[in-house]
Amino acid sequence: MTNRRVVITGIGAITPIGSGSDGLWAGVQQGKSAVQTVDRFDPSPFRSHLAAQVNDFNPLAYMDEKRERRLDRFAQFALAASKQAVTAAGLDLDEQERESAGLYIGSALGGIAYAEEQHRRYLEDGPNAVSPTLAVAVFGGAAPTNVALEFGWHGPNMSSANGCASGAIAIGEAFRMIRRGEAPVMLAGGVEAPLGALVYGAFAIIRAMSSRNDDPATASRPFDRDRDGFVMSEGATILLLEDAEFAAARGAQPIAEIVGYATTTDAYHMTAPLPNGTQATRCMQLALKDACLPPEAIGYVNAHGSSTPLNDGTEAQAIRAALGKAADNAPVSGTKGLTGHLLGATGAVEAAICARSLQAGWLPPCANLFNPDPLVDLDLICGEGRHRAVQYILSNSFGFGGINASLVLAKV
Repeated sequence: MTNRRVVITGIGAITPIGSGSDGLWAGVQQGKSAVQTVDRFDPSPFRSHLAAQVNDFNPLAYMDEKRERRLDRFAQFALAASKQAVTAAGLDLDEQERESAGLYIGSALGGIAYAEEQHRRYLEDGPNAVSPTLAVAVFGGAAPTNVALEFGWHGPNMSSANGCASGAIAIGEAFRMIRRGEAPVMLAGGVEAPLGALVYGAFAIIRAMSSRNDDPATASRPFDRDRDGFVMSEGATILLLEDAEFAAARGAQPIAEIVGYATTTDAYHMTAPLPNGTQATRCMQLALKDACLPPEAIGYVNAHGSSTPLNDGTEAQAIRAALGKAADNAPVSGTKGLTGHLLGATGAVEAAICARSLQAGWLPPCANLFNPDPLVDLDLICGEGRHRAVQYILSNSFGFGGINASLVLAKV
């Protein structure tokens, strides 16, 4: 069976640095960090006090009041970003086309912050204070299911809970389904709304997050010698993926093409990466093989770059091993210095940034890279970014449990 080409025709984004495809891209170009002292709860019991919040989200811009009351923030983000993507792509499916249109949306934690809020109500005021929507709001599938309800799509409806690789894996698996001819159109990406005291505190306890509380804007600093942990974030990014022939037949203008994807597992530790990075390396190599590309074809690597001491160094080692000498000509950066770490949504946010980078011929820098780690043997982009037209981009996402995912995007 001939593989079908898969293109991105729409991007929806609700992020701390901007909403919509243009808002997200403007935020990246402006290079201003969205990290602040968290104000959703009192962070004083924890060593970390920072987060990147979406402060300007109005759910009523995307749904009526009845729907808004029924959906928690996690599902609201997913629905809003999906509607943005569909609108941006000018997609209007007829009844027959909606039968096979599908969804694949990932999230590390689903509606857990909402569950925490409802649990507090239960403890304070009893069972009758708990929202009757709780049962159908907290599971990971609530995001794609509510989007399917909105659009009346009857094709495959899936969610992934693969930690910080969730969004990238959702995009990759949706890409595979379209390429195999199982669906002509899919909404795919990631969503996260984790900013509750319990979840936040769990990450603070294991000392995974930055404690640079006196300087929020520079707390997230991927590949910097002085990085001390990630900064938790929230938001969603959804891509509209289409069979290239289907998109062309309706006159859609592709933003970029997805040409390769792979996922592997370290099978080593729940929070630490495999020290030699061999499975991350293999993941990138398999993605290149899937795209039928040599390492020399990659013009830029969008790194996971979590800003944690262990992960950044291991990823740098893995990138060098995967690309070999070709790494000398493939600049690298990570954008979590601006957005913070959106956990399961981060791979989708970064895939959208890669798509816009291909379109614009501009590669974003590593924000807050003041003192590059001397052990990182890569061409890290510093300062203002680089004007450079590239044909192919490799984007990495790595999650707890050693779950690795790599996507290869191409210019159209």
